Amino acid sequence: MTDLLLELYSEEIPAGLQASAAAQLERHLLGFLKSFDVVPAQVNAYAAPQRLALCVHGLPVNLPDRKEEKKGPRVDAPEKAIEGFLRANQLDSVEALQIRDDKKGAFYVLEIDEPGRPLAEALAGFLPDMIRGFQWPKSMRWGDGSLRWVRPLRGLLCVLDGAIVPFEVDGLNSGNTTFGHRFMAPEAITLTHANDYLGSLEKAFVLADAPVREAMVMEGASQLAVSVGCTLVEDLGLMRETAGLVEWPVPLLGSIDGEFMDVPEEVLVSVMRTHQKYFALRTPEGNLAPYFITISNIETPDNGAAIINGNQRVLRARLSDGRFFWDQDRKETLQSRLPALEKVTFQAKLGTVAEKAERISKLAEALAPALKADAKLSAQAGRLAKADLTSGMVYEFPELQGIMGGYYAAHDGLGEVVAAAIRNHYSPQGPDDAIPETAEGRAVALADKLDMLAGFWSIDEKPTGSKDPYALRRAALGILRILLETKTRLPLRPIFETGFSLYGMKAEAQATHATDLVSFIADRLKAHLRDQGVRHDVVSAIFALGSDDVFEIVQRAQSLQSFLAQEDGANLQAAFNRANGICQKADHTAIQVDEALLVEPAEQALSQAIAGLNDLEVGDLESYDAYLDGLATLRAPVDAFFEAVMVNDDDAKIRHNRLSLLQALVHLMRQAAAFDVIE
Repeated sequence: MTDLLLELYSEEIPAGLQASAAAQLERHLLGFLKSFDVVPAQVNAYAAPQRLALCVHGLPVNLPDRKEEKKGPRVDAPEKAIEGFLRANQLDSVEALQIRDDKKGAFYVLEIDEPGRPLAEALAGFLPDMIRGFQWPKSMRWGDGSLRWVRPLRGLLCVLDGAIVPFEVDGLNSGNTTFGHRFMAPEAITLTHANDYLGSLEKAFVLADAPVREAMVMEGASQLAVSVGCTLVEDLGLMRETAGLVEWPVPLLGSIDGEFMDVPEEVLVSVMRTHQKYFALRTPEGNLAPYFITISNIETPDNGAAIINGNQRVLRARLSDGRFFWDQDRKETLQSRLPALEKVTFQAKLGTVAEKAERISKLAEALAPALKADAKLSAQAGRLAKADLTSGMVYEFPELQGIMGGYYAAHDGLGEVVAAAIRNHYSPQGPDDAIPETAEGRAVALADKLDMLAGFWSIDEKPTGSKDPYALRRAALGILRILLETKTRLPLRPIFETGFSLYGMKAEAQATHATDLVSFIADRLKAHLRDQGVRHDVVSAIFALGSDDVFEIVQRAQSLQSFLAQEDGANLQAAFNRANGICQKADHTAIQVDEALLVEPAEQALSQAIAGLNDLEVGDLESYDAYLDGLATLRAPVDAFFEAVMVNDDDAKIRHNRLSLLQALVHLMRQAAAFDVIE
């Protein structure tokens, strides 16, 4: 057995693409090996700013014989389908294919019968095409070559069993050399074994393993924070991004001029994180500290003094802009900014942001009672929620929208309730983001998201497949989280119809669109609950009853799933399927049972058991659990009925009566859930 070392050396790969690229490289190579039934003992993929690499252990020197049949298109398939199959298998015509017949007709088959050959030879044929076909979200060409890559590719290292695997890609020839840190160790490094890869690069000031770089960033930054009596503001996303920007992380501590510390801390953090990739620090009291940490890619004789000085100058200039906007924006009130929203387009077909603000205000006022919020304050916050879009601060730092509106509302004396509602009305913006803390904030956030959905539904701009340019799925999930986490009972159809009416939609269309939108919410709910272990078919069974109260749907789905997990519930589900199947086959829908025609003790017992539950109501959530408990008592009489009674009796009246008894059972169970959609 032997080892393979493969490295693709390039100009800086964007940090956000490194992990997926390393995974793609591993996937391609493993797929190639699998086609020869070769499974390596170990595979390690590495990604750094200037390199993607694979260290593969436990490979054979020679590949085994390969026999395989690839089924192609039908003989009478469209010409393009046949051409595609030929092209995928590097064939010129169908003459190399065999024809097989099955019950669906004749189809082409490619018979592969390859004798074993050296792995190095197979790799030399595979790797060039793999590299040329590598998928990047965005790619480029350079020089006179035709190769497309995320950044210019500069070197190919490929060594198997200590020897170079020779191949060429766009003028680049594979070899056994790579390069260390471009400033601290730019000399070429010769490698012959995969086991030497990480160690040799580390000696040349390159950490090729991303988790090692991430740990080095966190450990070094945390130690610097402690050295000035502070704690690091942990930021997993920033840690991963900075680790993807450097090959040798060197954390450096800089300071922030005191004159900027009275600017809202979100402005300071945004400037540092979004624009400069700096970590923020906090004092023991929880306030933002006048320091920052930057991650350098080089060790310098002056211990980074010049780098720190340069970063402080850049930060000072950026914060000066922030202070200027902060001072200027407060000269106008949020209320005075509303007319300017008439010049800001929300969406070409959906009007201006000023119109959206009025819709949000009305929806927030309508939603307030269900959320136990102040209707007047909710309406006021909704009307002003988008006003900060016309401020200089938000124009320069768009990520601060809403947050700055909260500050400006507080400065205008509108009170903390309105300020907090404006500040948090975009929340939650993702699964890790909390819902708004106040009832009024939740009312405005719900109104904003409901208006988004109603607006884009009204112009038929719905998410399709993986495309969701307006983040409507995220809006739907935000609605669900707010309602579920606050245990709010809110029928969605009426509020969606209100949302559509604010766009001027006619009543008949409102109802149709609202039903479609509720179905969309239900799909999002299934996806949300799947992570919590609630089955999608159980949610569908509850949703099919017509409820549009998501909190009620979730509670009932959880109760129903628990019921089905019990022996009585599982058996009753099977009984429902059997009874429903018999009635459907007989095309029988009547549920009126004639007690005089019940001749068998088992059918009499079942009829009495069903009659005993007729007074139960599904009603509220507590009644629903009681209803399921009642259904559980049917298990014994149902089992006895199917064991002792022949439904299809020769007497038509008895047969009809027994079918009605089964249909009564089906009807009774359908009050709790659409059991026929449960898998």
